[in-house]
Amino acid sequence: MILVTNNEGTVGAPTTARMLAEGAPALDAIEAGIRLIEADPNVRTVGRGGWPNLLGEVELDACLMDGTTLRSGAVGALKGFLHPVSVAREVMRRLPHELLVGDGAARFAREIGAETAENLTEDSRRAWQAWFEHEVPAADRARWAEAPLADLCRHAIDPETGRDTTVFLAQDSRGNICTGTSTSGWAWKYPGRLGDSPIVGAGSYADARYGACACTGAGEMTIRCGTARAVVLYMKKGAAVADAVLEAVDDMRRLKGGLISRVTIHAIDARGSHKVIAVNGSADNKYWLWQKGDPVPRLCPAEPVVITSAAMPETSTTRYTRP
Repeated sequence: MILVTNNEGTVGAPTTARMLAEGAPALDAIEAGIRLIEADPNVRTVGRGGWPNLLGEVELDACLMDGTTLRSGAVGALKGFLHPVSVAREVMRRLPHELLVGDGAARFAREIGAETAENLTEDSRRAWQAWFEHEVPAADRARWAEAPLADLCRHAIDPETGRDTTVFLAQDSRGNICTGTSTSGWAWKYPGRLGDSPIVGAGSYADARYGACACTGAGEMTIRCGTARAVVLYMKKGAAVADAVLEAVDDMRRLKGGLISRVTIHAIDARGSHKVIAVNGSADNKYWLWQKGDPVPRLCPAEPVVITSAAMPETSTTRYTRP
């Protein structure tokens, strides 16, 4: 049994670890841990208290994936509900679909009786209002609902504010491996923006035969590379978990243009090994690790790796022996 979660998972990690130790299924343990984070207004990148978009609205994304069935459930741009991770769980349980977004996700949440909430806290509102009054031209403020937002979006995003999520990867006592994600996305994002968190294969992926991966940071990078699925596929082809993550980092070196920024890749394999690498992240990037027999999760440093937007050579160097 193993649990890996990023630093945003601090308030939920002990609950998930305890449930795993007691024999709970990985999906149940992950959902319970993430719900605690979504309800904590002090976590500014997830759930209630998350940073709003350019219009001052909090839009939430979440995803769960079962590594045994390869079923997933996800929601994106969900407004007005406290626990998007639980709505995502019900998408998996009740619908033939994998992902609902926007008004459709909200309709489904109402249909299942999901808990409603005003996720824009006063502190977040004040921060958004200060940005709005100081950075938006007066003419645009007067017609804000119809004002052009693209240029404001390009210049309003602070790379240190609101650009993260929470991710949980766990293997339970039955050997099943699952993943969970939840986020409010970037501060001041364009309305309707989806990052990688609700996109299976980009922000998270689980296959109980091989392992799982989940990413935080600039989701545009991992969407373009299909990072989470790629890591699991590298493990399927015979790579150790650490080498699989490094191969995914090499994939990112091919990116040109767009947003080239930081990503942290979290991965576990079916044997209970793990690797966490912070791409273009700070040296103090941390994650929580719990393994069978540990009394509580422990905080560990991620391995920092620096890449640039420069193109790699056409042939990549393979770091492992293919079977």
